[in-house]
Amino acid sequence: MHVAIPLYPRFTALDAVGPYTVLAFAPGWTVTFVAGEAQPVTDDVGSLTLQATAAYGDVERPDVILVPGGPGTAEAMGDRALLDWIAAAHAHARWTTSVCSGSFVLGAAGLLSGRRATTHWGWLDRLAAVGAVPVSERIVRDGSIVTAAGVSAGIDMALTLLGEAADDETARAVQLAIEYDPQPPYDICSPTQELADTALSLIR
Repeated sequence: MHVAIPLYPRFTALDAVGPYTVLAFAPGWTVTFVAGEAQPVTDDVGSLTLQATAAYGDVERPDVILVPGGPGTAEAMGDRALLDWIAAAHAHARWTTSVCSGSFVLGAAGLLSGRRATTHWGWLDRLAAVGAVPVSERIVRDGSIVTAAGVSAGIDMALTLLGEAADDETARAVQLAIEYDPQPPYDICSPTQELADTALSLIR
């Protein structure tokens, strides 16, 4: 299985690196970071740079497309080269996926019209603007389109896809290898408005 993760300026690192770690650990899976050109791409904080080792034209038929989100999403939605690559690769991919606000990029590529999809809770109500049917769930599947909610949800999505493409035993083994056992120190499943405003101010 070949996974292509497109990078664009001001992507959120965990959106890309979380699923990358899961799938790169899986036997028989290859993950490639792609961009308009094979070059370094810097994240939303400005202190982490990942190397895109291939250009879009070098990876025309990946088995999985995984689009990260981040503050750079708005600009990425206007990147014709990126959108055209996603649309063309989607025609051959087993799954076309996104993490967090990466779903807006899928929408801009014309892939979410009438489809159920999710994104970060802070932007969920805006997802209809790109043709999607917003769903408040951690992972949403509609045919070959799979979208994950905010940031860390990409790890859950990657494990889910691995379990389906390989088997549950392999996915469990990878989850154990990376010690993914969330036990957060804070219970904020129902954040107050003040906490929500603070969180959004940090990530916008």
